[in-house]
Amino acid sequence: MNKTVSINLGGFFFHIDEDAYQKLNRYFDAIRQSLTPDGRDEIMGDIESRIAELLSEKLKNEKQVVSLREVEDIIAVMGQPEDYRIDDEKNAENTGAKSSSNFNYNYNYGYTKTRKFFRDTDNGMVGGVCAGLGHYFGIDPLWIRIIAILSLFLSFGTSLLIYLLLMVLIPKAITTSEKLEMTGEPINISNIEKKVKEEFSNLSDKINSVDYDKLGNNVKNGAEKVGTGISKLVLGIFKVFAKIIGAIITVFSALILGGLLITLILMLFSSTMVSPSWYPYVLSYNYTNVPMSILCLIGFFSIGIPLFVLFLLGLKILVDNLKPIGNLTRLTLLALWLISLAAAIYLILLQSSQFGVEGKMVNKQEINLKEGDVLEIKFKNNEFFSKSLRRDYSDFKIQQDSFGNGVMYSNRIHFQVLKTDEAKPYVQIEKVAEGASISDARKSAENIKYNFKIEGNTLTLDNYLIMGIVGANAKYHAQRVEIFLYLPEETLFKPDGSLKDYDDTDNEFFDLWFDGEDYIYKMGNTKVDCLNCIEMAEAMDIPEPPEPNMSDAEIEAMDRELEAQEKEIEAKSREFELKMKRKAKKDQEKILQKLDEATKE
Repeated sequence: MNKTVSINLGGFFFHIDEDAYQKLNRYFDAIRQSLTPDGRDEIMGDIESRIAELLSEKLKNEKQVVSLREVEDIIAVMGQPEDYRIDDEKNAENTGAKSSSNFNYNYNYGYTKTRKFFRDTDNGMVGGVCAGLGHYFGIDPLWIRIIAILSLFLSFGTSLLIYLLLMVLIPKAITTSEKLEMTGEPINISNIEKKVKEEFSNLSDKINSVDYDKLGNNVKNGAEKVGTGISKLVLGIFKVFAKIIGAIITVFSALILGGLLITLILMLFSSTMVSPSWYPYVLSYNYTNVPMSILCLIGFFSIGIPLFVLFLLGLKILVDNLKPIGNLTRLTLLALWLISLAAAIYLILLQSSQFGVEGKMVNKQEINLKEGDVLEIKFKNNEFFSKSLRRDYSDFKIQQDSFGNGVMYSNRIHFQVLKTDEAKPYVQIEKVAEGASISDARKSAENIKYNFKIEGNTLTLDNYLIMGIVGANAKYHAQRVEIFLYLPEETLFKPDGSLKDYDDTDNEFFDLWFDGEDYIYKMGNTKVDCLNCIEMAEAMDIPEPPEPNMSDAEIEAMDRELEAQEKEIEAKSREFELKMKRKAKKDQEKILQKLDEATKE
């Protein structure tokens, strides 16, 4: 039965049997002999800490004794000292193949490449959180810093609290083992010794490069040193901001340039390939004689060249040693941009002048109504386009007619009811368009095709107007049709439901609330009156339907009450209609009486 020994290894206490202790002790002696005096103690401390961590992971509880098998497993993970001699470069070259083979075996046996999150205060700017995240995710810490600064504005300061919490909660990498874990390197003798020697080398370089006279002066001028450090910190922050701005400028300008280039290609080749559905709409807004391909080139150069300059500026901010473009290229781009800009300004002024003047064509036609007739008014649609009677508020649309032609049409129809002092009612159709001059506007108005029909006491109006055939120089000139229906006093009319979407009459004069076959309106002295419409107050008094949890008896009682109220409303409506007829008759008698008196005089 082997004796057990209690040892302190890397700050941890272990119970280890005598054979395992002797093997571990020989292992440490071999490592110590293989190391050079520089950094030997620190390397040994890191190796002991790493072995203590591995032993703690293998033991199930504190009372378990470390056996020879556990020690051999640990040595297999850490490697043999003779495999990692780096103080003798010549010997390392002769045994490189053997060392590499042993390293690969040990690496695969006891290590998987994982990283732990530590704060890297050696390479960090403020706390080392961003540098640690860069090591953890395997990316440049600069991008982590850029994301952190952007999130500072986007999260309204919340990310700053998260950063401070990470500074408090996340430990910084102090020991060599922690620094190796932070970068994801295997913690074995080779890497520990290499890391320590690198730190000693860096420290030695810093010490050798120190100007002691200058150091003495800096110590005497401590305030100046602090100010310099603060200025460097501020300068570093500004550099990060500059990189962010450069990235935004580059991405923004590149995306817009790409979109402009795609649009240019589509417009240039639209005449030789199948045109996209939106191409006829673009042609309808082109009032110049310049081909679309030339217009697109002018627009591309006038907008694209400044974007290209912005793109180069963003790249210059991101890449310090970016080679500038030559003077000939600069002058060529400048001249091309100035020419394109001048042409674009001229074309914009030419386009905007097309809506400066309004012209119209007026068509007036009387409506012969017999005494007692009620004028019926309705709109009708077209079976090929404008299939719905509802108004479409877009400028225009393009559809095929019965002959297969692309037709520009619009629902910009405006209807109004007005009073006239003439004896007969009449309808006035005004075709309106805009243009650069009165003659141009009038010509565009003449080209509007609009139909209406009067048959007996029925006025039928189209709910659309035709601007022209696509490809036959049909252009959009804010074309519309305004319909004015003039009615003498006492004229009765019945509007169809299709009139609602197109009625632009002042609601104080004519409020088309009720429509249909049963509602009759009359032109009054100051406004239009409805002869048989339900009063709004009465309509609002109709009770709401019963709740679903009512009993059958309550629902039947409510239904009877509703039927009684409906009958009462119908009776009041008939009574109101009779009153209006009596009033109209009395008014007529008064007028006849006044005419008789005037005749006698």
